[in-house]
Amino acid sequence: MFKKMILGALLFAGTSLMAMSVSELNKDSKEELMAIKGIGAAKAEAIIKERNNAAFKSVDDLARVKGIGNAIVENVKNDVKSKQKA
Repeated sequence: MFKKMILGALLFAGTSLMAMSVSELNKDSKEELMAIKGIGAAKAEAIIKERNNAAFKSVDDLARVKGIGNAIVENVKNDVKSKQKA
């Protein structure tokens, strides 16, 4: 029973951290988005335009932005992990 409680707490903490990163993705400025490897001015503007249409629910939702593929989605995930460690 104790192991299940710990596992549940860890799962909740992990999803909470991911939700925070998605929140940042939905509010970061153009300059903050451009700090992510592979995102320049045009892609940052495309992200902002897309999030104005519909908020991102996960980092994987970035793939719906024209010009953003799996490599950039992975860069964003890595950037989120770096921010969490800092």
